[in-house]
Order: sequence, then structure tokens, then C-alpha cells
Amino acid sequence: MSPALSSVDRRFDELRVWVSESLAALHATSGVTPEATFERASEDASFRRYFRVRANGATWIAMDAPPEREDCAPFIKVAALMLEAGMHVPQVLAQDPERGYLLLTDLGTTTYLKAIDEQNADALFNDAIDALIKWQLASRPGVLPPYDQALLTRELELFPEWYLGRHLGAPPEPRQRELLDRVFCKLVSSALAQPCVYVHRDYMPRNLMLSTPNPGVLDFQDAVYGPITYDVVSLFRDAFLSWPEERALDWAVRYWERAKRAGLPVGDDFGAFYRDFEWMGLQRHIKVLGIFARIHYRDGKPGYLEDTPRFLAYARHVAERYAELRELTTLLDEIEARAPQTAYSF
Repeated sequence: MSPALSSVDRRFDELRVWVSESLAALHATSGVTPEATFERASEDASFRRYFRVRANGATWIAMDAPPEREDCAPFIKVAALMLEAGMHVPQVLAQDPERGYLLLTDLGTTTYLKAIDEQNADALFNDAIDALIKWQLASRPGVLPPYDQALLTRELELFPEWYLGRHLGAPPEPRQRELLDRVFCKLVSSALAQPCVYVHRDYMPRNLMLSTPNPGVLDFQDAVYGPITYDVVSLFRDAFLSWPEERALDWAVRYWERAKRAGLPVGDDFGAFYRDFEWMGLQRHIKVLGIFARIHYRDGKPGYLEDTPRFLAYARHVAERYAELRELTTLLDEIEARAPQTAYSF
């Protein structure tokens, strides 16, 4: 057992017993009960924990999702949908949803985030585009929760509550609140006007694994049915990586061309598609600013706020490009002037 795992962690002790019993059942035909060792597999922004289990030269992933905080059912459902669509995702080998335990196949240890560089990015993103198109082609209404007005708006509201109010100590004044409401309304309307497909909702290099077939896809339990540009902009305008705009634009063109050939509803005008892409990205950037602040202050997980300058730069860039959104830059300027300098930086 890894020294990082507490000897008084009761959930871990229960999980270890459950995994051992599950592995014994899986290996019943061989008559061999593998002796398993456990180590932390990854950090997660949620309350889920993942452990890599090693036994007899093989590895598995054990998920611990406390049922009072997390629900395993969406993970199980979306994993089945993605497998059916031809994507490479962890298979559920054993499950105890009541206690929040899953035993999964292991997709390896190398994320796109660790591996990607200027030389291999084209090849890796080509594979990611192919997988995304498979996922979108499998879309059917009524299967996943809708990415509707209520959810889109609820996400945006994380920004004034957690980033402006809690992190910066500068909640919006009434006039600024009105401005935000106007911008939020435009972003939500744009998103709802787009054709709907299955949306992973966090399709970015941190959740893609180098694997065979490539990529392996993780962290899909929050999938919904919503705007077609959402996963594309998540992939190329990432929370943890920045690419030159020309390169991101080229990848967006590649996706659009291949999606159109595949029969996905991306439209014949790339300019219109790219506008939807950028406006959808702005909704995501604003949301993530709020999420990162909430993770820091509510959940006690430091580090995420270090990446907020990238999202602020994205937000400024898009708001300045479109006249309908330009008033958002005024708000950002005013907030910067009011907020403590130690908390806010462009």
C-alpha cells in the first residue's frame, strides 16, 4: 500500500476488501486469487478517488465514489454508450453502486497532457477528432440529460458567485450585474441554437490517454446532450494548455471538414461554425473560472486557480472580437481595478 494512503481510511479499507473479492471472482476459473497492491492513480477535481491495483503482472483501476457525494450510475451508463459508439473507454468489470465502488480496466498512465508537444500534436489531435466524431454520430435525443438553459445558466452563475465574489472579493454591482446578465443571455441563446449531439463535457488532453486504440477517454460521467461545438472547443482551448490561435483554428477546420463529411450537422459555412465555437468557448471559460475558484475555496484543492490567467485571456480575446460581447471587456477592466491585485492578474 502506498504510504500516502491513510491507515485509518475506512473507505479505502472497505474498497480494498471489495476489490480483492471482485478479483477473486473474476479469476475463479483459474483457481488463483491474486494478491493485490494499491496506489493512487490520479487526482480528481470531484470527490471521486482512483487507485491503480496491481496483481499477477496485471493492473486495474478501482474507483471510490462516496455515494452521499457522487453517483456511479452516470459513469456506468455513459461508459456503455461510448463503448457502443466504438470509443476506447474503461470497461466496468465489477460494480457496487450502493457503496460507490467500481473496478475498471486500466487505460495506462500517460495522458495527452503529459505527452503532447508541438511535434506530435497534429497526430494526437487527429485521433481525438476521429474519436469525437464517433461519439457524436452515436447521438440520440432523450438518452442523456439535456444541456438546457437552466444548466447553461447555472454554470455561468459560478463566475459571479465564486470567482468575482469569493476569490476577488468584488461581487458585481447592480449595473455590472445587468451587463453580465445581457452577456449570459447571448451566450446561452447561441448555445441553444446549435444542433445537439452527445457532449462529453470535459473533452481535453487531461482526460485523454495515449493508448491502443488511441485515445483512451476518461472522466465522461457528466456527459449531456447539447451544443455540437462544446467538445471541440474544450479540446483545442484547454484549461491547462495554450496553443497559438492559428494552430487551434487549423484544428477546428480539420474537425469541421471531417464532421461535415461524416454527416454531422456542422453547417456549410465555417465562419458561422467558428463563431459558435468561440461563443461556446466563452461560456465554458467563464464557467471554469467559477469552478476553479469553488474547487479551491469549497473543496480545499489548491492549484487550479493558477490556470485562471489562461481563461481570462481567452475570455478577453473572444469578447473583443465580437461587438455583441465587447461590453464584457469593460466589466473585466472594472473588476480588475476594484479587486485586490494579489488575487487578479491578466
